[in-house]
Amino acid sequence: MIFCQDNLDAFPLQPLLAAALRESLELAGLILESMLIASNFGLCATVGDKTIVKAPDWVYIPVAHPLPEGEVRRSYTPHAEGEPPAIVMEFISATEGGEYSINPHYPYGKWHFYEQILKVPVYVIFHPQTGTLDVYHLTDGKYQQQSPDEQGRFYLVALNLFLGVWRGKKAEMVTFWLRWWDESGNLLLWGSELLEQERQRAEQERQRTEEERQRAEQAEEKAAKLAAKLQEMGINPEAI
Repeated sequence: MIFCQDNLDAFPLQPLLAAALRESLELAGLILESMLIASNFGLCATVGDKTIVKAPDWVYIPVAHPLPEGEVRRSYTPHAEGEPPAIVMEFISATEGGEYSINPHYPYGKWHFYEQILKVPVYVIFHPQTGTLDVYHLTDGKYQQQSPDEQGRFYLVALNLFLGVWRGKKAEMVTFWLRWWDESGNLLLWGSELLEQERQRAEQERQRTEEERQRAEQAEEKAAKLAAKLQEMGINPEAI
């Protein structure tokens, strides 16, 4: 196995974007043990006598061969270690460099590497500063830009989910985030959102219980007043 590391400096928001994508998948129970989902993780390929390494900001590999116990995966070589990547994502900073070019010569641009060398079916490019999301599908050996649906989302068949842009707060940051939606249009939630959802359910249940208690007290009070009225009329409530 080749151990390698890309020299691309991570954009500061990149780890948070990547972690957020994985978090909602994991909480929804959609990550299988056979899958490999990683961030800033070296993908390796041999072209001629040279080993090429590129580290996408987020990568999804449907099936990766398990490693021997105690061994740590530090890079991934498609076919030799499992299936090729199905999706790669790049989160572009304002100071992006030539790594994202179509340079067809060594050391190759990322576009050329994903399209012509690894032949990754889906290439996602996201600009966090503007919220611009571009999705490309490999068609006849070339990446073709896809059009979003009416909600501005893209269906990714490899995960059977929609990918789209959501603006809001996470990790004390208000910015554009990439989010997943299922086929029914339901947003896959983060842990903090699930906790808030549960808190709201608990509060609703507390309110329902309190309302039921108040209704029971009102019913008891009404019954007591009726019993008193009957006694004033000389009627024994117990005899009714």
